[in-house]
Amino acid sequence: MNLRTLLLPFFCLIIQFIVATAPLSADEKAAGLRFAVTFSPELSSQAQDGRLLVLLSTDPSKEPRFQIVDGPETQLGFGVDVEGWQPGATAIVGGSAFGYPIEHLRDVPPGEYYIQALINRYETFHLATGHTVKLPPDRGEGQHWNKKPGNFYSTPRKVKIDPAHSDEIKIMLDQVIPEIPEPEDTKYIKHVKIKSKLLSEFWGRPMYLGAVLLLPEGFDEHPDARYPLVVNHGHFPYSFGGFKETPPPADLKPEYSKRFHLEGYNKIVWEHAYQFYKEWTGPDFPRVIIMKIQHANPYYDDSYAVNSANLGPYGDAINHELIPYVEKMFRGLGEGWARFTYGGSTGGWEALATQVFYPDMFNGAYVACPDPIDFRAYTIVNIYEHQNAYHLDSRFKLTPRPGHRNYLGEVSSMLVEMNHRELLLGTKSRSGEQWDIWEAVYSPQGADGYPQRIWDKKTGEIDHQVAQYWKEHYDLRYIMERDWKTLGPKLVGKINIYVGEMDNYYLNNAVYLMEDFLEKTRNPYYGGEIDYGARDEHCWNGDHHRPNAISRLRYHQMFVPRIVKRILETAPAGADTSSWRY
Repeated sequence: MNLRTLLLPFFCLIIQFIVATAPLSADEKAAGLRFAVTFSPELSSQAQDGRLLVLLSTDPSKEPRFQIVDGPETQLGFGVDVEGWQPGATAIVGGSAFGYPIEHLRDVPPGEYYIQALINRYETFHLATGHTVKLPPDRGEGQHWNKKPGNFYSTPRKVKIDPAHSDEIKIMLDQVIPEIPEPEDTKYIKHVKIKSKLLSEFWGRPMYLGAVLLLPEGFDEHPDARYPLVVNHGHFPYSFGGFKETPPPADLKPEYSKRFHLEGYNKIVWEHAYQFYKEWTGPDFPRVIIMKIQHANPYYDDSYAVNSANLGPYGDAINHELIPYVEKMFRGLGEGWARFTYGGSTGGWEALATQVFYPDMFNGAYVACPDPIDFRAYTIVNIYEHQNAYHLDSRFKLTPRPGHRNYLGEVSSMLVEMNHRELLLGTKSRSGEQWDIWEAVYSPQGADGYPQRIWDKKTGEIDHQVAQYWKEHYDLRYIMERDWKTLGPKLVGKINIYVGEMDNYYLNNAVYLMEDFLEKTRNPYYGGEIDYGARDEHCWNGDHHRPNAISRLRYHQMFVPRIVKRILETAPAGADTSSWRY
């Protein structure tokens, strides 16, 4: 027996001693603190797929599920994907689970927290592309994970947490978010829903589009009248907001608006909704049909109203299925000279995209504070030239890019923080939030059936190949400039854009670039309007006389009269410009 053989047992004992007495690594320590989550078999006897979230809060004013936000008041969340999670089985959310705004559970400061768990439940879709994906379908709530009917959650409770100790905290999901009742029709407000052949074929199951319509005064009394259709784009409408047939009740409890720094803003909103009702039904308001679209989908609260590799042919479905159905049912004039579109923010981008991609179907677009309409200014990122979305390109500095500011330029969120919140809420572009839906709409479909990332969600590194796909398909300024020779004649006088110079999301940057192009157009000149509000925030709409808090409540009064003026100026010979003007 040689010396090496004799000493081997001794070395093994030394190694075992070192391993046993060495300090635990951060990951090993974090592995001890974990949340063990189960769901009650009374909620479902079926296995569940989805995004499981554990939420921690030091604020008892409301449930933790309502406190995960972009701003500095946000509380904490940690999440994992679950597949085939059986009733009674335990799912672990531990130290390595991704979190926001603290990236790992092991780094949570010790203390007392209100804890709550929730699963955003996924369903399986077999797409026409041959891919199978798991996504959260909308259930009438407009894709809000924290109030989606059917999602399971736990009753909040207060616990002590210390990541330095090996604790397992058990949570039982014992509640289910209830269904939302269907909105009721009134004399003026109607709700319609159709099964879309185009979307059902893409998604591999029945898919529906809805519309909320505001009918003009005298609609029933003038059965021979046919009306212009005005499509008001925006986020998911449960019903027709901003229209109330009664004044606010005297005992309405005033609520403070943090955004506008106004006490009793809920009463102000109601008063303006009632004022709109009085104007709408008065003798001088133009008689048109206003239509809001319900096109929530498994990725977001709306589709951006365009055809998409990941969402399917929503543009064609809206314009070739839903709009003709509405015009037939509610006596629309049914021709492009008598259709208009307007909207703000998401709705602003949709209004412009609809006019650009379907130029003959609409006679004008009024576009307020649009989402990025030039991807050289994708908020604060140039996706074609920058290397990283989250920080400036520099050899030695990591200066973060801002994501949200106020009118003084004070920053409350960075791009990395806003995107990490989404990564907490869902992998594979499934958060149901803003950056992920841009990605889902604009990106090519990946090999796994999910959208290809424009940038690495964790690090911010930009994929320039994906960026080129975005450019050719959805960069509205680039597309208009590329195709102006044939597209321009169809858009003369139709493009009108308004944005505040201190837009909270830097959306004015892309409008500047769009203006640079449009003002140089020739043969033909675009002939529209671009206007800016000094120091105005999101979502300024061209009103220089009222504060943003008020002008945002008056979109219809601002734009409908302008729309009718253009109709009368551009209607073709022999067009019906009289039956609806009573």
